[in-house]
Amino acid sequence: MSVATAIDPQHTAFLAMDFQASILGFLPDPTPLLSRVASAARALRQQGGTIGFVRVAFQDADYEAFPTHSAMGARIKAAGQNMHADSPNTAVHASLAPRASDITVRKTRVGAFSTTDLDAQLKRTGIHTLVLAGVHTSGVVLSTVREAHDLDYRVLVLSDACADPDQEVHDFLMAKIFPRQASVTTVAQFAGNLPTV
Repeated sequence: MSVATAIDPQHTAFLAMDFQASILGFLPDPTPLLSRVASAARALRQQGGTIGFVRVAFQDADYEAFPTHSAMGARIKAAGQNMHADSPNTAVHASLAPRASDITVRKTRVGAFSTTDLDAQLKRTGIHTLVLAGVHTSGVVLSTVREAHDLDYRVLVLSDACADPDQEVHDFLMAKIFPRQASVTTVAQFAGNLPTV
């Protein structure tokens, strides 16, 4: 998949995934990362593209629905109210300033699609290209690349708008795994491939 291929903003959605305090805590200072994410969103928004936000958060019923053998359920239950949907720790980071017109979904698993209506919302608006930014690279980004590819989206991953607690894992995924199903690019390259107004 060629990074250089022109991007049609009308059929493209930028997804900012898991940019919330409960996930960003591994970064000493998330400000540079959040600034790059906001820059990518702004570039596509100015061209009429779709912006989406994915957050992971749980209602009381979600905690109860985890089977006793679920490893993820054990981790989420151990986190307690820190991952509750009503906690400010699970809100999309204020610096990204979601708008009422943006797509926003709450998920209860790792990937952006499996427990949300994200695919239906995107398809209704004619989206066929996804631009992904998220934390962790080895979590939501990896799962969503795989899901999006299986759902027949064209996928771009912004390498400098993703982060992971393990830099070696981040680098390996960007260099060896994601290129099998997505184009890996940077925020600057992505913005440069948008049509000029």
